[in-house]
Order: sequence, then C-alpha cells, then structure tokens
Amino acid sequence: MEWPVIEGKLVKGHQVASGMANDDRFPEGTLALQAPLFAEMGFPIDHLHFGTLNISIAPKEYETVQSIRTFRNISWHPKTSPEDFSFYDCRVRIPGEKLFKKSLVYRPHPETKPEHFQESTVLEVIAPWIENISYGVTMELAMPPEQIRIGN
Repeated sequence: MEWPVIEGKLVKGHQVASGMANDDRFPEGTLALQAPLFAEMGFPIDHLHFGTLNISIAPKEYETVQSIRTFRNISWHPKTSPEDFSFYDCRVRIPGEKLFKKSLVYRPHPETKPEHFQESTVLEVIAPWIENISYGVTMELAMPPEQIRIGN
C-alpha cells in the first residue's frame, strides 16, 4: 500500500514524554509511565523510543479519521486526571535515509489532556531511536488517509 507522503519540520515540544522537561512528576517521562498500561491492554510500544518527535506540518493541519487503537479513561499517574489516547500508523524518514521507519502517531485527546497542548499543525510521533537528529530538520511522514487526513 502506498501512503501519501508529506514533509514536516521537527520542532521542540514540551519534553515531558521523554522526561527531559525536568518535571518532578515524570522524571522518566510520561511515555515510560503510560507504556506498561498500553502493553497490559495488548498494545506494546516498548520497541519505540519513549519520547515524541513533534513534527510541524504548518501551515497544513491534520484530521484524525480512524485510529488503530484508542484507550479511554486511562489513569496513568496519581497527580493527573485520566486521559484518552489514540494511535495511528505512520512512517518517518529523515534526509539521507533510504527507508521509512515504522512509527506511530501518538495522540492524547485534547479534551482530556490537562496540560502540554500541541498546535493543530503538530503531529506527535513515537518512532524507533533515530541517531543524529536535530530540531529544524525536514522529515517525511507517510500516513494512511483512512486514519489521518492532511488538510490544506
């Protein structure tokens, strides 16, 4: 199956997913706390790096259509409210690479997320570890249109 490819720019996020934000509540990062719960529900993500690639596709926006998995009312930390999460297939590639890396769009639902909001032009992607990547690099994203649509 050929998925449409779009370019985006790697931008700095809130750094809470990876634990680099120095937030005392999540010293190892939010994904490290959430991943065991997703695995218990049959959706392991531990083959991916526990941090997000925040990829801006501005000025375009995205629309979620159909997730591959959605989890509702997940209580993942005693100091946060329960949240809903959805995951979508994607592939990422950085300049100089020949192959796309199998990844996931990770989407905490904004209506249940208490803080650390993303712009509607930024996709949060969890991917395998990528060496020598830096903010500002152009990345290619391939996503199935039946899961995520890119607007104008």
